[in-house]
Amino acid sequence: MKHVKLRGIESLGLVGPDKTARQLRLMTPAEFTAWRDAGDAALQDWIAANAFTGTAGGALVLAKGLFGNTPDDRHACDAIGIIGDVPIWDAAAIARALPAGTWQLDLPKDDPAASTPIDPAEFALGWALAQYQFDAFRGDDGDTMPGPCLVLPEAGDDAARLTGVVRGISFCRDLINMPSNHMTPAGLEAAARHLADEHGAAITVTSGTELETDFPAIHTVGRAAEIAPRLIDMRWGDAGPKVTLVGKGITFDSGGLDLKPSKAMELMKKDMGGAATVLGLASAIMESGVQLQLRVLVPAAENAVSERAMRPLDVIDTRAGIAVEVGNTDAEGRLVLADALSLALEDTPDFMIDFATLTGAARVALGTELPALFCNQDATADAILAASRATEDPLWRLPLFDPYERHLDGGHVALSSTGASGYAGAITAALFLRRFAGKSTNWAHVDVMAWNLGSRAGRPKGGEAMGLRALFHYICGLA
Repeated sequence: MKHVKLRGIESLGLVGPDKTARQLRLMTPAEFTAWRDAGDAALQDWIAANAFTGTAGGALVLAKGLFGNTPDDRHACDAIGIIGDVPIWDAAAIARALPAGTWQLDLPKDDPAASTPIDPAEFALGWALAQYQFDAFRGDDGDTMPGPCLVLPEAGDDAARLTGVVRGISFCRDLINMPSNHMTPAGLEAAARHLADEHGAAITVTSGTELETDFPAIHTVGRAAEIAPRLIDMRWGDAGPKVTLVGKGITFDSGGLDLKPSKAMELMKKDMGGAATVLGLASAIMESGVQLQLRVLVPAAENAVSERAMRPLDVIDTRAGIAVEVGNTDAEGRLVLADALSLALEDTPDFMIDFATLTGAARVALGTELPALFCNQDATADAILAASRATEDPLWRLPLFDPYERHLDGGHVALSSTGASGYAGAITAALFLRRFAGKSTNWAHVDVMAWNLGSRAGRPKGGEAMGLRALFHYICGLA
């Protein structure tokens, strides 16, 4: 069985100082046009021969002697890259366009802003995201550099944050991409223990009889599977605000007795994407040394079919003492989160957030690339959305619409996990979670796809850490 471990930064295309590195100069499209028009015939012929238009995300390797032919050029470079309105993804496109080798940003020492329109650390982040490949099952050379490398820019105090986020995102992607016969509840526990060892965090895992007694909903969801369910609880830091991250860790979702059709079941290894996101986010926080009292809770289980599987309209216990009627066995994620949120609430965190691949309804409403954000407090939601915009990590707020709570109270003998209405499924799921998180808690919930259906620059097909960078930015602000 393969286990996921944090990658070295070199395997993601970021390396230390290299005297042989080739120089890469960044320009905006307008700067490129002015530079091209001021160049001599040889430069203009080279640009034309390469059909290079200077659009954002493009890169052009220059022949020797072509750079430095205009009066305003300070010194020669080996290539140019074009940065437009979305620097992080333009950087990712440039990284994929350049040939293999080691590159270094050409930043004049006297005025870096004159040479590049973006923060070099942001460029390096986009570069690293573009270098990610999931190659765990492609032989023994999975840790080789997949493409061109970039000399890590001098990021000052932000250096640890850059490497923390890069490694946290790749860890999240690896967890989601790992097949479910490897990424079982035990595999998820192994990954969490690896993080704890790497960062000096404390970790406890509850399973067996103790889980059945203290976390009955998690036990009920996972009891039918070959690998037993468990609750992973990790703590790090002893100063600063108390921040708790909760992630849905359903390592495979068959739908239970309300069995999914085969096509809908195909991607259900990603149903632990919420757990992967909070583990990646926690890794970024810990590596960055952000001053927090961090807690990470992951209810890990597989929703399987056996004679021990829960049934539709079963009434199950929860840690909060609220009896829940199972509306549909395929709505299991909210049940395991209910127990984890109840535990989190007992610690009175200053901020609590859960990530979960919770509902198809959120994907119908917003598509696969835009996670839905629900939040108890408007000020918190506004700050998270501001962080989302600042990091180009999209989120969209949906309402916790109180009148829809009546659908949950329409269960035959207890609180329904799904409600009878077939509409507003993402909202009713969030309202169900709020029953356990509390109305007055500074709590947010992110309903996320955690998967790229196709590849774009810096966002390869497969597992994705959606919302991780936005929440990292927001949580750093709290600290």
